[in-house]
Amino acid sequence: MDYKKQMRYAINMAANFKYTAKPNPVVGALILERDQIICEGFHERYGGPHAEVNCLEQLEKLRNKQRENLTLLCTLEPCNHFGKTPPCADGIIKSGVKNVVIGSVDPNPKVSGSGIKKMQENGIKVTQGVLDEEARKINEYFFFKHTNNRPFITIKIASSKDGKSHDAKGSTTWITSEDSRNDVQLLRAEHDVILTGGNTVRNDNPRMNARVNFPVNQPKKILLSSQKIWDMNFHFFKNADFEITNETDLSKIMRSSFLKDSSSIMVEAGPKLVNAFLKNGLCDRLVIYKSQVEIGNDGVNWFENDNVLDKYGFKIKSNYTIGPDIKMVLENG
Repeated sequence: MDYKKQMRYAINMAANFKYTAKPNPVVGALILERDQIICEGFHERYGGPHAEVNCLEQLEKLRNKQRENLTLLCTLEPCNHFGKTPPCADGIIKSGVKNVVIGSVDPNPKVSGSGIKKMQENGIKVTQGVLDEEARKINEYFFFKHTNNRPFITIKIASSKDGKSHDAKGSTTWITSEDSRNDVQLLRAEHDVILTGGNTVRNDNPRMNARVNFPVNQPKKILLSSQKIWDMNFHFFKNADFEITNETDLSKIMRSSFLKDSSSIMVEAGPKLVNAFLKNGLCDRLVIYKSQVEIGNDGVNWFENDNVLDKYGFKIKSNYTIGPDIKMVLENG
């Protein structure tokens, strides 16, 4: 049987919970009787029941179903370890379902392949790799982290038409439009962590949270600064899980315990820190919001020269207007 239609449905539905399940991956699970969906479940919130558990709870209410004739379809390999919840592989074995279809194998070393192996050892037929690429795409940051041993890093900048960050005199007026600033809120909502530097906090007093009109797990925050004492009344620190570090080795920061469970970081900082990330090869996606405003010769350049694409190997992923501004998304490699 071709399970692509049902897998695509599970993938699309699971993606609806990307703002509340993070930093966990989003997962969808279905119970099929022949080709008909009779139960469905999703990982809806971080720390809550996994998709398979929610799905099997529905199955328990259908007492007249012959379990061995049913198929459980899951977008990501069921876990086989104790975390915030018990192993999903054990629940599937106990349920009596004898056929399991998986989108992608979990890249987490704690799981990778072990969930499949345990189910097979208990008489369950496992089919894997159905819409594997699509299943990976909805958990892009999660797969990146476990493949590269560090979080996915997005750098976001707001630039004037002539490539400036701000007026050298210290003006804090907005460069980009309200449309662009609203779009940034969505970008923040997607990420697990926001990182910035001391000058940005002191000069701009930013909130750097995701101000959206839907439920979201707010990103944690990292402040890179050698300043030892801070006024906690700065907006950056309010209602947030944050860490202040004077560590200058960016690679060490990426491996810090504070980021242990995080799969993605969004860097919102000034030119000096942004260029430090670029020079260290720590930027996977560069998002530039460019306005039609020109600051002039007194402005501070974002980049030391204009060939950032060639110098760091970025390619243009998308380039389109957003309000009066232009949003350009560049990706490394």
